[in-house]
Amino acid sequence: MEGTKRTLEITVAAEEVTQETERVVASIQKRVRLPGFRPGKAPTSMVRGRFPQEIRKDVLEALVPKHFRKAAERDNLQVVGTPDVTDVHMHAGEPLRFKAEFEVAPVVELADYHELTVGYREPEITDEDVAKRIEEIREQKAEYVNIDPRPVENGDYAVGSLRSLSGAAEAIDQDELMLHIGGADTMAAFTENLLGMSPGEEKEFDVAYPEEFGKKELAGRTVRFRMKLKVIRRKELPELNDEFARDLGDYQTLDELREVVRKALVTDREFAAQQAAKEELIDKLVEMHELPVPEVYIDRQIQMQMERQLRDLAGAGVDIGSLKLDWEKVKEKQRPKAIHDVKASLLLDKIADREAIEATRDEVDREVQRVAKQQREPVAAMRMKLEKDGALGRIAAHIRTEKTLSFLFEHVRKEAR
Repeated sequence: MEGTKRTLEITVAAEEVTQETERVVASIQKRVRLPGFRPGKAPTSMVRGRFPQEIRKDVLEALVPKHFRKAAERDNLQVVGTPDVTDVHMHAGEPLRFKAEFEVAPVVELADYHELTVGYREPEITDEDVAKRIEEIREQKAEYVNIDPRPVENGDYAVGSLRSLSGAAEAIDQDELMLHIGGADTMAAFTENLLGMSPGEEKEFDVAYPEEFGKKELAGRTVRFRMKLKVIRRKELPELNDEFARDLGDYQTLDELREVVRKALVTDREFAAQQAAKEELIDKLVEMHELPVPEVYIDRQIQMQMERQLRDLAGAGVDIGSLKLDWEKVKEKQRPKAIHDVKASLLLDKIADREAIEATRDEVDREVQRVAKQQREPVAAMRMKLEKDGALGRIAAHIRTEKTLSFLFEHVRKEAR
């Protein structure tokens, strides 16, 4: 399998180098001001003597890219990235010689992807699944009602103010914290210390957080708290009947709601199952092809992955500027995934070419309308913005890739697993 690195040794005729040098000298002569001479009247010999580095630089900038392109086109090379130019030999009256090292796009030769097999099972939705989802909706619609003061019991919802006294990395101060006493999501230390308290009472106690606790600022720490109990509440769930269904939207009966929930569950699980199958399909597609990947593609993919992760961190409230990371190690860790994703992209693009799969204008328009609605902007303004940013091409490419994956999913063999 041939790699992607290439080297060309290029020679430019002495006559062309001389002509280009004279053109550059004349251009400099017109714009420079030298003592004792009117603009444009300084002798060319003086210009050559005063500006040798600038002349050399301008000549190389004019001739090297031009002749590199000609050589690449002559050899039918699809160059990616910028060539590394070395061994430049340029002397008066002699040909210009240089070496260009660069990468080319790999030649993708497809195996028989129709023979692929992926795991897929049509989702089955039971009555229990529907009941569980409706129960989740009931929980979301629950009301919490204050009850007359008494000692806290298991199952109560205790509302109070909580303040950290020591042990926390950052001070904790919450005025309206509600805890489900004995609930699965309530730490045992809170349940144990609040049981038996009555509204108006205060208490100090310690909470030892496990090393694997979700909030890093509390993980592995023992924090001393003071809590003042304000009120006790009970949870009231809405009654499961036709009125409950009507309150949720355009449903007349509970059975109608159940049917809508069933269809939504089928859609969600079908999508999840297909996505899993498509990911398996991509992995198998990559495995069955030996494909060299240009370093410039890998670097670009790593950059995209890192930018996406940083955006996610920033969106989660992380101060990116405060991160102390070894970026070289981060890049190296990202490399295997980047290689896999680039290979997948090249293969899917080639399959799309073979199967004549393209994004239609209507499909791109629908995506632009979706983005415009999401960002609450006029469609025309959003289209102009996306076109200016070069995003319309990316949208079309994404649609093409998704259509190609759907095509493959429909045509490969599927086995229930």
